[in-house]
Amino acid sequence: MSQNATSLAYLTASVLFILSLKGLSSPETARRGNLAGMLGMAIAVITTLLTPGVVGYGPILAMLVLGGTIGAVVARRIPMTSMPELVAAMHSLVGLAAVLIAVAAYLNPHEYGIALPGGGIATGSLVEMVVGAFVGAITFTGSVVAFGKLKGTFGSNPLMFHGQHLLNLLLGLTMVGTTIWFCTHPSLAPFLVVIALALALGVLLIIPIGGADMPVIVSMLNSYSGWAAAGIGFTLGNHLLIITGALVGSSGAILSYIMCKAMNRSIWNVLFGGFGAEVAPSAQQAAASKGAKSGSPEDAAFLMKNASSVIIIPGYGMAVGRAQHAVKEMAELLGEAGVKVRFAIHPVAGRMPGHMNVLLAEAEVPYDQVFEMEEINREFVDCDVALVIGANDVVNPLARTDPSSPIHGMPILDADRAKTVMVVKRSLAPGYAGIDNPLFYADNTLMLFGDAKHIAEAIVHSL
Repeated sequence: MSQNATSLAYLTASVLFILSLKGLSSPETARRGNLAGMLGMAIAVITTLLTPGVVGYGPILAMLVLGGTIGAVVARRIPMTSMPELVAAMHSLVGLAAVLIAVAAYLNPHEYGIALPGGGIATGSLVEMVVGAFVGAITFTGSVVAFGKLKGTFGSNPLMFHGQHLLNLLLGLTMVGTTIWFCTHPSLAPFLVVIALALALGVLLIIPIGGADMPVIVSMLNSYSGWAAAGIGFTLGNHLLIITGALVGSSGAILSYIMCKAMNRSIWNVLFGGFGAEVAPSAQQAAASKGAKSGSPEDAAFLMKNASSVIIIPGYGMAVGRAQHAVKEMAELLGEAGVKVRFAIHPVAGRMPGHMNVLLAEAEVPYDQVFEMEEINREFVDCDVALVIGANDVVNPLARTDPSSPIHGMPILDADRAKTVMVVKRSLAPGYAGIDNPLFYADNTLMLFGDAKHIAEAIVHSL
């Protein structure tokens, strides 16, 4: 394939990637956006395979078949509730690939076209290589830790120790110094030291972050993986990889900003605040002593069937209970009874950006029933019933009323302003922010204790 044909094919793939991002910005166009991204990637892979630098297809095709088989099996078996863990795992693989390519490029500069005529590697190529390597290494270990926290292997609470921030600072400064050393006196030792420091820093940056901030961390790691890919794109001289990495990196950074804004916090507070610590036992005991009113699924079915307007607020508890299909059936039955049913989505509900949207889309909830927080918040004052399914911090009134609360100022869904609030929850335990929720004890609130799926199915049976 000629250079002009390659450039044109890469340009076409780049445009398709941009259209993919545009399509993924809305549930109505997400499927089309996904197809555009798949087509762009297919063009990119085929074009790369047809470039003159490829001299043997055997190992490449073998790896494509192996990787494609693994991907197909995982995609078919992974439940939608585990999608955040899968996303974190994918980010880790991107970071690891960046590290391996950087090492391979340093060891074989002639194969990558970055060797100088007299031997050695140009300083610019060394900078690109080492930047791609250390961003990739941070992404790899950071994503592995995020995966463990999301899956519950490492626990979702922040892990902090005395002098942690100082240690991170020292590691960062050492990494910068070693990077300068490598670029001015290239050798394998400082390069491996930079990678080792980055691997350690990736762990130390993510372990102090609690489960409440995982949506921000997932989008931030997504950004890291993009910048790692872009850095390696410079090393490989691949314009498409540079463009794709920049798209992923910038979109992930913008999404992280949007998520932080939705929590009324800065990215620095997320990274270094240790937010989401486990609540003290005394606070839990005090919360339990306030006497929340409990009800049954039959009570919930009666109240909602006799309402004119119901707003359902899904949260991580719905994901854990895999209740989205039962909730969708419940909404259909209420709609058939003449009740106006809508879904309210908070930007940081769940464990990754768009988590609730993905679950509702899987259950085939109509898009015109799903509303973002800004669109529906003003409707709660005229709503007969607000049904909260497994959400906690995103409906906590303390964000509006208590200046001393860790979540004060965070925009929330105004469920407490509905005439009747029903909360589906296993217990009165606090959410990931580790603080009590007075909504559970309000005069207009009825608690439905139990697994989200079981409660939803019981409500469906009563309806």
